[in-house]
Amino acid sequence: MDQWGIKADRVDQLLTLSKDDFNPRKWRAGDSYWLLRAKDSARGAAFFVYEPSVAEYVLFGLGDSLFVRKVERPKVTKERIVGGKIEGSLYATLEKQGVSPAVAVKLSEVYAWTIDFFRIQVGDRFEVIYEESYVDDSVFVGTGKILAARFFHNGKSFYAFQYQNTDASVKGYYNQEGEGMKRMFLKAPLEFARITSRYTMNRFHPVQKRWKAHLGTDYAAPSGTPILATASGTVVAAAYQSANGNYVKIKHSGTYTTQYLHMSRIGARIRNGARVQQGQVIGYVGSTGLATGPHVCYRFWKNGRQVDPLREPMQRADPLPRSLWSEFEPGMTARKAVLDSLSKE
Repeated sequence: MDQWGIKADRVDQLLTLSKDDFNPRKWRAGDSYWLLRAKDSARGAAFFVYEPSVAEYVLFGLGDSLFVRKVERPKVTKERIVGGKIEGSLYATLEKQGVSPAVAVKLSEVYAWTIDFFRIQVGDRFEVIYEESYVDDSVFVGTGKILAARFFHNGKSFYAFQYQNTDASVKGYYNQEGEGMKRMFLKAPLEFARITSRYTMNRFHPVQKRWKAHLGTDYAAPSGTPILATASGTVVAAAYQSANGNYVKIKHSGTYTTQYLHMSRIGARIRNGARVQQGQVIGYVGSTGLATGPHVCYRFWKNGRQVDPLREPMQRADPLPRSLWSEFEPGMTARKAVLDSLSKE
């Protein structure tokens, strides 16, 4: 800023003032900025404006009294409705319609307990009503909440409707009958991956080169992908073993236990006795132990016996209280009609 007559000591003062609003290390080549000069004869620098994104800017006052102010541009929220048949992947299908990839992420979060997104197929169908944010009424700046959705998978429709009561004491996603979308266990320990080997009593082991039971489900993903606890519980093992590599084992109740193998590293503060929450990162995908490539082997015990988690029925979370049905039903019914009309196109 020296070229505009702003000396180094004043720049240092501005950076000190801006520590809560502006990080100079995040300044990137190509970011927009403006220098506004005073209207007097001296034409001295009066304001410096830096625009980190189209949604906000940082105003630096360069007069006698220095100041820094972060300003968020006014946003408007619009509802958008999209739908279609899956072609290759949910990402690809949404991309063809000019929809932000964030919608795919949010849908996977809504349905994390009910649909295994690693098993969706070409021909499955979705309809979704969601929020988009704009500045100046036309410049897209982000995706908001999923308001309602229908996913048609394996011959069945799965509806989800967002609801929050007036004091926010009850909130979440519910189906058309008021049942909560959440269940005790997530469908998978990764947000995005692909199943490479299912639970089976007879699989050719790629490292040991022999046929043996594979009592787990393998999810391939890039090294370093976060691995999530599929349910809340207590860590009973977090260690290294020659076959399992780095692994974590979690006891969820007197009935269920899960295990996650071949991690590149175990997550911070994940140790024996640690309490973990559903969806918490417990480690990262790797290929330690007997593994030919980066993946997580997910194992699942019920009453001390290993079972296939993809075939295990899971209890739902609490349903919507019946006292709130009169608030929930009108919005749900209207949005369901919109979703159903799209599915017939």
